[in-house]
Amino acid sequence: MSSNECTQAKTKNPSLLKSAGLIVAVILLSKIIGFLRDIIVANYYGASLVSDAYFYAYQIPALAIVILGGMGGPFHSATVSVFSKVIKDFSAKPTQEAKKLFNTYETFSMLVFGLIALICALFPHQVMNIIISQASDELSSLAAYHLRIMSPVIFIGAVLGLYYGILVTYNRFLLPNVAPSMLSVGIIATLFFSKGDNTGFYLAVGTTIGALLQVLVQSPVVMKLGYSFKPCFDFFHNKNFNEIMELLMPAFLSSTIGQIGIYVDIFFASSLAEGQWTAYGYANRIFQFPTGLMLSALLVPLFPLFSKLVAKGEFDEVRKYFNKGVGSLIFVAAFMMIFIFISRVDLITIALERGAFSHEATLMVADVLFFITLSIIPYMFRDSITRLYYSFNDSKTPFFIAMGSIFLKLIFNSILVKPLGINGIALSTAIITLINGILLAILIRKKISIGYRHFFNEVFRILSCAFITYIIGWCLNKFLARYFAFGMVSLIIKVAIIFIVLSLIYIGLSYLFKVEYFSDVKEKIKNKFFKKGGANA
Repeated sequence: MSSNECTQAKTKNPSLLKSAGLIVAVILLSKIIGFLRDIIVANYYGASLVSDAYFYAYQIPALAIVILGGMGGPFHSATVSVFSKVIKDFSAKPTQEAKKLFNTYETFSMLVFGLIALICALFPHQVMNIIISQASDELSSLAAYHLRIMSPVIFIGAVLGLYYGILVTYNRFLLPNVAPSMLSVGIIATLFFSKGDNTGFYLAVGTTIGALLQVLVQSPVVMKLGYSFKPCFDFFHNKNFNEIMELLMPAFLSSTIGQIGIYVDIFFASSLAEGQWTAYGYANRIFQFPTGLMLSALLVPLFPLFSKLVAKGEFDEVRKYFNKGVGSLIFVAAFMMIFIFISRVDLITIALERGAFSHEATLMVADVLFFITLSIIPYMFRDSITRLYYSFNDSKTPFFIAMGSIFLKLIFNSILVKPLGINGIALSTAIITLINGILLAILIRKKISIGYRHFFNEVFRILSCAFITYIIGWCLNKFLARYFAFGMVSLIIKVAIIFIVLSLIYIGLSYLFKVEYFSDVKEKIKNKFFKKGGANA
């Protein structure tokens, strides 16, 4: 591909920086709504038997609503990879070939996941007894009750994955990142009618309503693009559908393997004290706030670009975007890691400690959050490089690595849960995420040279800045605790001071250590805000 063609290709797509900035704003709003949902749920149910039952039951529909229907899930990834090649003109209505592929794909999805949803609706007790076999009868029965109510979410999630992928393929990044907030809206709205519910009925109903809202807000735009559903059963003679299946099935199995890892965690957690799985869930949600925001902002616009550049053989461009993108993620993630380490108890107190959510629950969540946060940098790297594998139409390698992680999960959980409780599960997850990232980094070299020497030199500089910032922040936190120890307003002021001071220190150290990714970000900000036409820089 010539330099002129490359330039033309870039002008056809929105600026990566502009797309990422828009997505950050939208996802931030969605995350804020999600935190509001968590605050309300914690206020109603605390860390209790009811909340444990809900979070255990939710892990099954979560396979659909998050993994199948979410950013980076196999349905999204397979849709982007294949439809990006099938659609020749994104400004025109889809061809009959594209429409047929859409309908075949959606028909297949509805049949498969409709059947799974039906099984969960008819046999919820049997399903939950397999997953939380060590739980008490009361907990198991309550979880089955929640699962029956939420079983339609499994069917809905498969449709969401296709819609999400179609919209991203057409560079419609806004709506797919707004839609997930509908799940929170459904839960919040429903809980206002709960009136002292002590079974979690309204929580489960709100989840189902929220998933349905996600489909409803995306359907009009998908239809406007020219896609309307008409059942099509051409599963065996449609070469494009077969290509999707070749990519989808290993990716789906890989994602399912990841979910099985969660089920392994549930098995060990179900024997622990009441509220510990809820604590793990809240800690993971807090962890996902910055990581989900950063990953979505980068990977949503970057993954289609990877797929197109790989298809055209522009490996230098792939390498450049990967190194700059992942390096920028790690630069931000390192700061978020030290800030969470230092302020996690205060953050959880501010966000959740009210109503039925006690201070003991706050401390439990804070302990789990510490261990989960250890995985933030490996998590960023693993998810980013996995998308690079998908761009090469290789979902088998991540799948086999994920398969191996299940065996490691069993080993590490067996070793760590007994002495550390729920914290052992969090530490096990961090270790396995690191191992997965290392293996993926080694094996990708068979496809493309990333240039690790320069990349890891920069990462070492980032971690050095982060370590020094952490030492200063730890001392500052101890000092401020003498003066800002009581009251919500006092804690907010304390956290704000720590965040501002640590930001200035981290930026200053990054400048002194000449961190490349800091220089890139600084230059983009200067071009955007202090020069005319900077938006195109």
